[in-house]
Amino acid sequence: MATMDIFRDSAFHTRELSEAINVVPNQFGLIGELGLFQDKSIRTPAFQIESQNGVLSLITSSQRGAPMPGLRNGKREMRDFSTRRFAQESRITADEIEGIRAFGSESELKQAVDEVNGRIITLRANTDITREYLRAGALRGVVLDADGSTIVDLYSAFGVTQKAVDFTFGTTGTDWAAKSREISRHIEINLKGDMMTGVTALCSPGFWDRLMEQEDFQKAYTYYATTVSPLREDTRKEGIRWMGITWMEYLGSADTPNEDGTWTTRKFIPDNEARFFPTGTRSTFRQFNAPADYLETVNTPGQPFYAKIAPDEKWGQFVDVQAQMNTLPICMRPAVLVRGHSSN
Repeated sequence: MATMDIFRDSAFHTRELSEAINVVPNQFGLIGELGLFQDKSIRTPAFQIESQNGVLSLITSSQRGAPMPGLRNGKREMRDFSTRRFAQESRITADEIEGIRAFGSESELKQAVDEVNGRIITLRANTDITREYLRAGALRGVVLDADGSTIVDLYSAFGVTQKAVDFTFGTTGTDWAAKSREISRHIEINLKGDMMTGVTALCSPGFWDRLMEQEDFQKAYTYYATTVSPLREDTRKEGIRWMGITWMEYLGSADTPNEDGTWTTRKFIPDNEARFFPTGTRSTFRQFNAPADYLETVNTPGQPFYAKIAPDEKWGQFVDVQAQMNTLPICMRPAVLVRGHSSN
């Protein structure tokens, strides 16, 4: 029969468990699947972002062998940010360990590892959906906590104004193509030194349904060469490409517990809205990952996820399995983020 001492094995050290949680496949998130946010490891919770008026400039030709013109440094600005810790734990009691016995080819250690890994997978799922929620906030320009409070307002932090486009779905004769071009041009202009391969729109169900109802949109797709027919097939998940924009329905939402025992559903994209952003960029989206608040991880490069166990040292009645991330997703050029809505 296994005892609580089994959790002192090296298989349950923080390094091994953190490696395990980082290889668990992502269990939730269209935004994660799009691959927008590039992980950036940092060694402390707080960090700074330096801006140098990052615009591309032409290089004047020079004679071979002559001194090369130096790169002109633009005006530098430093902005302070800080990651947040998102942690959760699950308790394994002595009664649950009592049921672990060696049988067949499985050892007690392997069964204990399987029990811990099962908890880690569940904790990782909650961490994944939280990460998706934070990233959706970054695409909206305001990263929110689970209770709806603001973690960081990127528009305020970078001193820019949010771009909004009114699609006026209730107005006959609206030029949808012109509005799409307006969005794409605005994004291209505000990339300021970065590049993109396209524009994606994540649409709430209400916005998506009204878009698909528009006669002009339907006519455009009647003659558009595509492998799917948006008028006959369900294209919400795969998306449809029109006017250089990939339009996708986004159903991201999650429940948050309240102090009074009730639950609040958080929709990642507000009702009847869409969010437009560039894809295929090099440096516009970053996921800053700081080390966990463990002694053994201080001043080490941050990983996306961490896991650790904490046995009950006093009575030996339980083992707590913890998973956490210390992170902050940021759009480094929030002026490229566009809000789509309809006033009628």
